[in-house]
Amino acid sequence: MFYRDPGHTYHVAEWDAFPWLLHGFGTRHCDLPERFAHLATVKQIHSAECVAAEGRRGVLGEGDALVENAPGSVIAVKTADCVPILLVDERRRAVAAVHAGWRGTAARIVEHAVEKMHRTFGTEPGDLHAAIGPAIGACCYEVGPEVREQFGGQGRGRLDLTAHNALQLENCGVTRSRIHASNLCTMCGGEEFHSFRRDREAAGRMYSYVGVK
Repeated sequence: MFYRDPGHTYHVAEWDAFPWLLHGFGTRHCDLPERFAHLATVKQIHSAECVAAEGRRGVLGEGDALVENAPGSVIAVKTADCVPILLVDERRRAVAAVHAGWRGTAARIVEHAVEKMHRTFGTEPGDLHAAIGPAIGACCYEVGPEVREQFGGQGRGRLDLTAHNALQLENCGVTRSRIHASNLCTMCGGEEFHSFRRDREAAGRMYSYVGVK
């Protein structure tokens, strides 16, 4: 279950049981870079590239996911309709932050992130918890045939990126009950969220972050 704190950041209630974990999905009303001076991000390129943060901060090259296990480190991705996904390995105290637009989802970026955590930290999918944050919903996301065919569809129609990423997580071996989706639509929620499809170039970006205390 997701809840919003007084600082206009969404959290997964079940994850409050992990005292070592920092996490949140930002809205248009919070400035997370000011809160975390040690934040690590990447230049997002709508790819399947995953970067190991290794305790570093700043912009760590190009890619669309970061993985980390260093205490005192926080990693983040930026979105404004694309899907932010946070992964937590409770056994090894390792985390990942994933940016999945339609291109990244078609390239199975979240599966690559799970594999990167396995190679880097020894993470097993059965130990993972996943949270899928606010993103454009199927209610508002109509795409053309060239996009839908990437997901097995035909013709123009609606695309549910949250559902596709949740299914990819399940296919990796993440337990369904450990996959939490906010089901909050960024395009519908104009007072709370940035949306590129709604606001185009005027849209800002929202940070979703996860880290180890």
